[in-house]
Order: sequence, then structure tokens, then C-alpha cells
Amino acid sequence: MKTDIFSAAINNRSNLRFLYGLKEIFIEPYYITRERSGKKVIYGRVRKTNEVRKFEYEKISNIRVLNNFRFSPVIPIIPQAS
Repeated sequence: MKTDIFSAAINNRSNLRFLYGLKEIFIEPYYITRERSGKKVIYGRVRKTNEVRKFEYEKISNIRVLNNFRFSPVIPIIPQAS
């Protein structure tokens, strides 16, 4: 479910708002992957900063897609080779 929401937001360049632990986060989502440990993560630029951070799926809750805010990536989105 989270992957579908995040993938749609990445493709549509929609901002996301979610709770990460107890903190509210606004990001421009860029990339979904799985770490070597097996944990799924999403990378995104924290809104109003130049910081790209990694967020673990298991700590994310209360996801909202902000369709009225679109963004242009500051880093190129390159599809991962299979």
C-alpha cells in the first residue's frame, strides 16, 4: 500500500506529508529502494531545504499526497537497471 502511494507521488511529482515517528515531515519523493538489511526506504528532499533524506517505511504513518503542490526534481530521477 505505501509503495503504491509513494510510486504514484514520484511519477506525478506530488509532495508528501506523513508522520515519521512523532514528527510531521513534508518531502518531495525521489526514490524507493530496499537496504541490504531488507528494510524498504524512500528518499526525498525535505521541503524548504536542500537536504535529501532517507526514511524507513516502518516508521512512516498517516501519509497524505499533496496534489496541489508539484515539484521539479533537483536531482535526476534515473530508473534502476533490473
